[in-house]
Amino acid sequence: MTAEEYFQRGNECRQRGDWQEALANYMEAIELDPDSPAVIAKEMVENILNFYNKDAYNP
Repeated sequence: MTAEEYFQRGNECRQRGDWQEALANYMEAIELDPDSPAVIAKEMVENILNFYNKDAYNP
C-alpha cells in the first residue's frame, strides 16, 4: 500500500472511533512518506487521546 492509502485508511478508522488502528495506519503512512499529512493527523489523534479535563471528571 502507498502512504496515501494508509493515510486514508487511518482517516476511516478515526471516523469510526477506532483510535489505535488509526494511529497504526498513520504511522505506516509516515514511515513510507515522512512528509505525509498523516503527521498532522497522528498528532491530532494523540492530542485527543491525551486530553484530560479534570474539571469534567466526576467519579
